[in-house]
Amino acid sequence: MSDAWLADTRSELKTLLDVFDLHGKTLASAQLKIVLELLDAKPDKKLGHGDTYEDRRSLAPAMEPATFKAKNPLITKLSRVMTLSQDDCAGLQAMCQDVRQTGARRDIIRDGDRPERVHLILNGWACRYKILKNGKRQITALLLPGDFCDLHVGVLDRMDHAIGAITSTTFAYVDRLQFEELTRSRPAIMRALWWATLVDEGVLRSWLVSLGVRTARERVAHLICELRERMRNIDREDGGQFAMPLTQPDLAEALGLTAVHINRVVRQLMKEGVLEIRKGQVTVLDLPALTEIAEFDPSYLHAQSIDKHK
Repeated sequence: MSDAWLADTRSELKTLLDVFDLHGKTLASAQLKIVLELLDAKPDKKLGHGDTYEDRRSLAPAMEPATFKAKNPLITKLSRVMTLSQDDCAGLQAMCQDVRQTGARRDIIRDGDRPERVHLILNGWACRYKILKNGKRQITALLLPGDFCDLHVGVLDRMDHAIGAITSTTFAYVDRLQFEELTRSRPAIMRALWWATLVDEGVLRSWLVSLGVRTARERVAHLICELRERMRNIDREDGGQFAMPLTQPDLAEALGLTAVHINRVVRQLMKEGVLEIRKGQVTVLDLPALTEIAEFDPSYLHAQSIDKHK
């Protein structure tokens, strides 16, 4: 494929996307966005069926030191529940010196990999997922800035699921020995990371309840409420508005529904004036109503301080 052909194709598809958006064709628009993201990605010719983990790791080249200028989202998140000293924060920042980037819709870690380092999301969204032989995919967790992809990499022999980037993603590539030394020498950090692990388990239990007994409407409402709380915890929510770069197929794979069903539920919630979703942004217009629909209780996110347990 020539560069000229790709440029013409992108232009035509973006024109078609505008037409879909204009006429409210939400599902077709979401699917077309995935095609555009794939066209915009620049695949590495080294990637193939016989590639090694070292080859795949090269797809996320190291950035220049201190390139990531934003406030460290891990420190923001942990500081909400634990008083961290300046030395604690300096230690967390120091382990994030090797910063890498990967494009949207690409794997950060593959199922079966033996990662030698810990991956910490600094910017962008990723997900844990599993694919069956028939090609069906289930998203089992959404990873936001400040989340670890593989916190216990030193314990597990290999990954039993994959980590995929939903958007272009920036992550810290943390040396495992450095990480273990930091947690061993800094009790406050150790306790805060145990808290983060317990929150992850709480989120997983909540997702199991959604898949088991919540209706489609309740599942969507509950996930929106959860994401709003999680984005608030890293200072990325403002007045009920936050980024949610998930397509309807993404939501379907996370909530155990079809994309058509997701489209129907989202349109109904927007019609009721409860929320608005436009171009990757969610605005919660009526939080009490959304909370009531979801029967949302944020206690499983354990946002209270854990300092009292010192």
